[in-house]
Amino acid sequence: MEKKLLLSAKDIEIEFTLRGKVLKAIRKCSLDIYEGETVAIVGESGSGKSVFTKSFLGMLDANGSITGGSILYDGTDISKYKTEKEWMTIRGKKIAMVMQDPMTSLNPLKKIGKQIQESIELNQGIKGPEAKRLAVEMLAKVGIPDPERRANQYPHEFSGGMRQRVVIAIAAACRPQILICDEPTTALDVTIQAQILDLIRELQKDLNMTVVYITHDLGVVANVADRVAVMYAGQIVEYGNVNEIFYDAWHPYTWALLSSLPQLGIKGEDLPTIDGTPPNLFNEVKGDAFAPRNRQALAIDFEEEPPYFAVSETHMAKTWYLDPRSPKIEQPKSIRMLREKMKR
Repeated sequence: MEKKLLLSAKDIEIEFTLRGKVLKAIRKCSLDIYEGETVAIVGESGSGKSVFTKSFLGMLDANGSITGGSILYDGTDISKYKTEKEWMTIRGKKIAMVMQDPMTSLNPLKKIGKQIQESIELNQGIKGPEAKRLAVEMLAKVGIPDPERRANQYPHEFSGGMRQRVVIAIAAACRPQILICDEPTTALDVTIQAQILDLIRELQKDLNMTVVYITHDLGVVANVADRVAVMYAGQIVEYGNVNEIFYDAWHPYTWALLSSLPQLGIKGEDLPTIDGTPPNLFNEVKGDAFAPRNRQALAIDFEEEPPYFAVSETHMAKTWYLDPRSPKIEQPKSIRMLREKMKR
């Protein structure tokens, strides 16, 4: 059965004005999000993952704006929304976001239960004692023990993992169709990370949500995602289902990310690193943005931006390597090793 398309971002461009200069943070980015699926957007810091997804909720900073493309949600182009009143019909109610640092997302002066209650009252229209009861229920649902007592405590009385659960409870209490999780396991130890991912998976099933993960951790991606979009320098350079990205990637940047997985490390050898730094987006990017960091770059990579080439019906990569005229370039040994390792 074909899944329902919930949100379709097409050729999105986002610019920021900083000290009189224009920074092109997102450069013609497209992504479709379907009902009930889990999408992971991966890439190094500064690749544009958070900025791109914040545009779905009207949460760009005051100096940022969508300058091109469309975001179709429920037949409406929400990229044209200008007022807070318009965005409030989407934010929370339809699309909610779990921020990266729970301590800065929570009000230190308000009790935890009250903060969840406010989310319920604002987005579900339920008031008073009933909203309070649902807030306690939500705390229990996200695995907080003794929820009635904990609802009367303040954020500083919770551990990092517990605060992350509370932030997830606030977002899930809105009953959104799409839940965006921005690095939900950063700064948590490994056992707590696994618990948080399990919790999001359970809530997704219970509340019939679509989940979008923003992460640079490919280990998280392998565990949770149905589809993966790889971002670099404000563009999605490759996307496909999780098996296609892990076992048959074709963009050199995706290769570099996968090659640096600790699981592929050989005892006594250094892990591969990516040369150089991402391009300065104040300047116009010529050709393939990753070319200056790619030791196997083709001459055309420095001259002309590659289009998307189809690897399969569900897998696209933005690289000249896939052009029939390109010289034969093999996937790196580490990618072939990953395929063999996963098979075993």
